[in-house]
Amino acid sequence: MLNDKEIAVIGIGNTLMSDDGAGVFALETLIERYELPENIDPIDGGTKGLELLPFVEGKEKILFIDAVNFNKAPGYVGELSKHEIPDYFATKLSVHQIALPDLIGAGKLLGTLPEEFHLIGIQPLSIDMGYGITPPLKSHFDELIERVVEKLKTWGVVLRLKEQSESPGKLSD
Repeated sequence: MLNDKEIAVIGIGNTLMSDDGAGVFALETLIERYELPENIDPIDGGTKGLELLPFVEGKEKILFIDAVNFNKAPGYVGELSKHEIPDYFATKLSVHQIALPDLIGAGKLLGTLPEEFHLIGIQPLSIDMGYGITPPLKSHFDELIERVVEKLKTWGVVLRLKEQSESPGKLSD
């Protein structure tokens, strides 16, 4: 185990492929807006898969944030519980989505994955080359962040806003 922080919050995605980077941008925004308690380990997972195993080892809970094809309107924010994640991504394709079920499968096999993990995702409009998220995601981005904050609250973690928070982070250009 790399550290003793109990909860990993992992932003997943490729920030150079527009909406695909939503998970990483969401993690950056969370860090910019909120004071994270000592037991939270914010991790930029990028497009890594199995390389994240050492970072999740020994955690009590994991919260993934990602762009997810829910087959809904762009900007839709949805959630998947631990049992839904591998099955859901078995039929979905993206640059990194194959890696997430691999990480979960390997973690279960090795006994390093916690009992509780959850994914909060946002429906992308575009995963074409380009830095920043598209307007439909920008208009629902605060909802994505709020869902992350609410999920952490159900896990007993209360986040406090920083005094001079600048938002919405590095979402465009």
